[in-house]
Amino acid sequence: MRHSKKRHKLGVSGQHRLALLANLSVSLITHGRIKTTLAKAKALRPFVEKVITLAKKAESSNEAERKLHYRRLAISRINNPAAVALLFDSRVAEFMERPGGYTRIYKIGQRIGDAAEMALIELIDGNDEGYPKRPSRKTTEKSATKDTDKTKESLVVDETVAVTEAEATIEEPEANVADESSAEGSKAEVDNEVAEDSAEESSDKDVDSNVEEPKAEVAVENGAEESSTEKEKKPVEEPSIEDTGTESEATDDTPEADEADPSSDEKKESN
Repeated sequence: MRHSKKRHKLGVSGQHRLALLANLSVSLITHGRIKTTLAKAKALRPFVEKVITLAKKAESSNEAERKLHYRRLAISRINNPAAVALLFDSRVAEFMERPGGYTRIYKIGQRIGDAAEMALIELIDGNDEGYPKRPSRKTTEKSATKDTDKTKESLVVDETVAVTEAEATIEEPEANVADESSAEGSKAEVDNEVAEDSAEESSDKDVDSNVEEPKAEVAVENGAEESSTEKEKKPVEEPSIEDTGTESEATDDTPEADEADPSSDEKKESN
């Protein structure tokens, strides 16, 4: 028993609904695209696609009787021989290589006034490749398992490569350590040689300084002797005439001072 057969009632009776869908089909076949409500577009899609299927069967049949039969079935559904002739004669070639899905619906928002959802329904061009198909769950699960296996293998390979690189890097530092130790040994030898050379130079400088110090003492003694001999050679300086003159003047000044102060003599006598 088939349930849920009653779809797309559109709020009208059965005969009214069939006439409405027939008129919409004629408009769609004639113009290729129409604008209507979303509910009518969804109801029109299966109705008009069945008519297109009748046209495909007539095109693929080689018998004239079968072609006429399919054409009459289409006329009985849409009640327009001109639209049926257009579909069977010219438009059917666009759908021969397409296995179903001859129409496409675009939602364009709400209509002003009653806020009804509006849509565009159109016949798909024969050159239109359509949207890419979504992969099924089984294929996605298989691809996911394959991807996980590949990632695991790649991780294992990367780990092995990393281990080999780490071993190589461990061996390289050992060689570097050996080179560094040899370099340090050579540096230590060079430093020892430099230290020995500097010690020898310092010892030579000490010897030179010890030799120069007695020379300096001898020079100091000679300088002292020369100064003593110079002192002995110097004559006693005689007083000059000017000095004697000053001394005489000083002696002459004293009697005058005594004569000028008789009070001092009196004081002496009284005493």
